[in-house]
Amino acid sequence: MVRTGLLLAIAAASSGCFTARYLTQAAVGEYALLHDARPIGQVVKDPAVPRRTRQLLSQVPAIKSWGQSRGLKPTSNYTRYTDLHRPAAVWVVQACSPLAFEPRRWHFPIVGSVPYLGFFDAKEAQAYAQTLEPDDLDVLVRGAAAFSTLGWFRDPVLSPMLSEGDDALGDLINVILHESVHATLYVPGQSSFNESAASFVADAMTEELLVESFGPGGWQTRAWLAAEADGRKRVERLHQVTQELDTLYRSDAPESHKRARKAVILANLKAELGLRRIPNNAMLAGFLTYSAGSAAFPRLKAACGSWPRTLEALSALEPRDFAQPQQEALDAVLDALAARKCGP
Repeated sequence: MVRTGLLLAIAAASSGCFTARYLTQAAVGEYALLHDARPIGQVVKDPAVPRRTRQLLSQVPAIKSWGQSRGLKPTSNYTRYTDLHRPAAVWVVQACSPLAFEPRRWHFPIVGSVPYLGFFDAKEAQAYAQTLEPDDLDVLVRGAAAFSTLGWFRDPVLSPMLSEGDDALGDLINVILHESVHATLYVPGQSSFNESAASFVADAMTEELLVESFGPGGWQTRAWLAAEADGRKRVERLHQVTQELDTLYRSDAPESHKRARKAVILANLKAELGLRRIPNNAMLAGFLTYSAGSAAFPRLKAACGSWPRTLEALSALEPRDFAQPQQEALDAVLDALAARKCGP
């Protein structure tokens, strides 16, 4: 399953590139989130907190410790908990060309360019998204359960990270490990690499930790693996559709034909996957960001052997190792890295 996270570029506040309104909502939202955080040790002892919440939070220190033993950077993140009383931590705005997988990008100091903006208020996100529609862009607003501030702040566990269902523990493990990868390694201006690396590492580590803790037959493990199997089928179908659309967009067909055919393909995808709304290029471009290099990451892990060595290799990548900013084809980069850092 594709797990969503967000690198919220609060560090951009000094750039002068955004309106005072955007910067104010970012600063106020982050301040409120941190101000309301409580130590996890205190929360798990509070009988006023729902039992399920306390049970899940009690596992966080062990999750962090396990990840650090595999090479993730020790941080002060996830030592506190914030109940946001809302379904998402932030609302993400994404935009993309309607007849090409060319996402709109926003530029920040330090983190480079990113293919999304984060808002702490859903109405603010929707209002900004509406300003993009006159530019003939496919626009998406979606909720995200978590985000990383890349070490700028002590990220707490957020209530949207505690999902419902039998795979809730697996979800929590996954999102903590995913965001911990961001705190461990980050290449400015390479969103596909950053998100794909975090997804690969977190997904593989989550299964390892569950099997180690509960065995392959434990219900927690089986629930996670069942959700992952469903997610993989969804990912395979999304890959097929993006390839079909990319071929269509690159063809010499008239624009009217491309738009009509696109509408049919996406309407069928909505029905097939049971989506709440018809997907668009912004949604599919976001999917591509999280799934790039899916074949090369396992090869790198196999070459490096252990997680500490794999993470050390990934951490060595710099912007100069990529042929271009926001590179989506990662196989050559990762295979060269494997030969350089983990070869015989």
